[in-house]
Amino acid sequence: MSTTAPHQGSSKRSVVLIGLALAVVVVIGLVAIAATRNNDKTVSTSATVEMGTVTVNGAVLAPLPDSGPDPSIGAKAPELVGQAFDGAVERITPGSGPMVVMFVAHWCPHCQREVPRISEWVKAGLANGVSLKSVATGTDAELPNYPPSAWLAGEQWAIPTLADNAKTAAANAYGLTSFPYFVALDASGKVTARSSGELTEDQFSKLLATTKS
Repeated sequence: MSTTAPHQGSSKRSVVLIGLALAVVVVIGLVAIAATRNNDKTVSTSATVEMGTVTVNGAVLAPLPDSGPDPSIGAKAPELVGQAFDGAVERITPGSGPMVVMFVAHWCPHCQREVPRISEWVKAGLANGVSLKSVATGTDAELPNYPPSAWLAGEQWAIPTLADNAKTAAANAYGLTSFPYFVALDASGKVTARSSGELTEDQFSKLLATTKS
């Protein structure tokens, strides 16, 4: 009688058990790697904010009239607290020095022409000594040239920008009536001038000068 067969059967069972154990270890390892990758992806992914949340602190400015005296000249502009396109907190705080706040809309052809011009003027040092802030407002995914974040980045817009909310709270707080829109503030945060529509370099220079008068 042979005694070899039982020994071989035991060896085969051992091999099967070892194979199963190794398979379990491999599966666990793959699951762990996938989970790590998913976690890394979650951490590294951040959504761009095209329309943020906006808080208005202070009295709002009257709408800019089509003609005649501007009722908001000499009034203290409200503070705006919201978000930049990357989700970081963005503030427009009047009273922190001479400032010009610009409001632009991605679909506005006048804004599309004015933004690259202002970018060049700023690079040339035209606004030295004046803090520039901008608000991307009137944002609508159904309108041309969306999203505003990509548009402004493509124009090398280096000016800190606040993303207005769906109700254009920031624009309304500053009395916007048309695009592009400019509000000049002196060092104390009071309105020195407001303007709408495309500006020439000379007109933009004069607007900047009012902040220091």
